[in-house]
Amino acid sequence: MAHEKIEGVKPTRMELLQIRKRKVLATKGHELLSQKRDALISNFFEVIKNRKSKRAEMEERLGIAYRKLMEAEMLIGEKNVRSMAKQIYGERSISTTKTNIMGVPIVKLILEEEQVSYPYGIIDMPVSLHEAMRKGMEALKSVIEVAEIEGSIQRLGKEIEKTKRRVNALEHIFIPKLEGTIEYIERQLEEREREDFFRRKRMKALMEAYED
Repeated sequence: MAHEKIEGVKPTRMELLQIRKRKVLATKGHELLSQKRDALISNFFEVIKNRKSKRAEMEERLGIAYRKLMEAEMLIGEKNVRSMAKQIYGERSISTTKTNIMGVPIVKLILEEEQVSYPYGIIDMPVSLHEAMRKGMEALKSVIEVAEIEGSIQRLGKEIEKTKRRVNALEHIFIPKLEGTIEYIERQLEEREREDFFRRKRMKALMEAYED
């Protein structure tokens, strides 16, 4: 089946050489992009696998933190827990850095060290409430880890789709057009050569007849 050709191409040998070079580059680009797509997909599934375990860990830690909070409320009362919690001033910031997977920028979230101010000595805090806070911080770390993974999945997913589109465009549109253009130019050059051959043959016959 004949491929569609690039419009406006002149059927010359110079153009044929240029189109052949473009096809070589397009074929190499297709190969590299296919390798990149496969590597991205492999990394994507690794991150998905990691997300599954991290989400399970996060849910477990959140459950433990919640149970510890309930224990604290049962021991000293919900009102006292709320009152003491309101008096605690704590601040934790999140910084970011970037890494990359196959050229895809991935944001890493870093939970900074906790800075907590207590209006009373920590020794005066009920053990149950202190334990609830500690487990809550562990759960927070897991939440941030999962958020980082979710962001990575989104970025990798978008890059995979973009790479797939480029691979498909090269494979099904651009390279076939180049091949169709090469076939068209070669056909035109062959016809021109045949016409020149018959023209020369006729001229030779005419000259031989004239000499006779």
